[in-house]
Amino acid sequence: MPAMLDRSSVEQIVREVVLNTLSSQSLGNHRRAPELVVSISARHVHLTDAHVETLFGKGHKLTIQKPLYQDGFFAAEETVMVVGPRRRMLPSVRVLGPTRPASQVELAFTDLISLGIEAPVRASGKIEGSAGCVLVGPKGVVELAEGVIRAERHVHMNFDHAAQYGVKNGDRMSLRIDGPCGLILRDLLVRADKTSKLEVHIDTDEGNAADLDHATKIELLKQ
Repeated sequence: MPAMLDRSSVEQIVREVVLNTLSSQSLGNHRRAPELVVSISARHVHLTDAHVETLFGKGHKLTIQKPLYQDGFFAAEETVMVVGPRRRMLPSVRVLGPTRPASQVELAFTDLISLGIEAPVRASGKIEGSAGCVLVGPKGVVELAEGVIRAERHVHMNFDHAAQYGVKNGDRMSLRIDGPCGLILRDLLVRADKTSKLEVHIDTDEGNAADLDHATKIELLKQ
């Protein structure tokens, strides 16, 4: 008959097994690539509180239509008409919330051609010296001297994701899309903070060029 183990020996063995199991799971989680979401960011508008009231009426607040992937952000029920030179217009452009310190219109290149507007490629919020337009709502009109941009492609991530990819806020990455119209989109701006989910934003032109709906593999790469 084998010798019986005393209680302290059994407890020691159990502790070692549990610690080894947890260590293996932690290593596996560290090596596992985070889930990547790629979203096509269609044309949209961000508004200040004051412009919401001008366009939709005194005391009006944006109404949530549906939450967006990033926590705290949403597509609103409200839409506006965006008017460019020579009265060219996009009749119904979605407003996104929450409100911001400065109003901003984000359009794809084909939208800008349609409106006859020459707008720069900028990171969201960098609107100084950008193009202008007129916004028309059911209750009023706002003329923007600047604020129309073509939003540069970018990737949201938290600091843990950034560490896994070996990048930091403000760095650049590439997005490789395999499929019938496979391509590599370079120079995605890294926007890293404490809480963001891992998500790439490209515009409709870029999504259509890559035929994103039929992609067979998508990979985020450090440049």
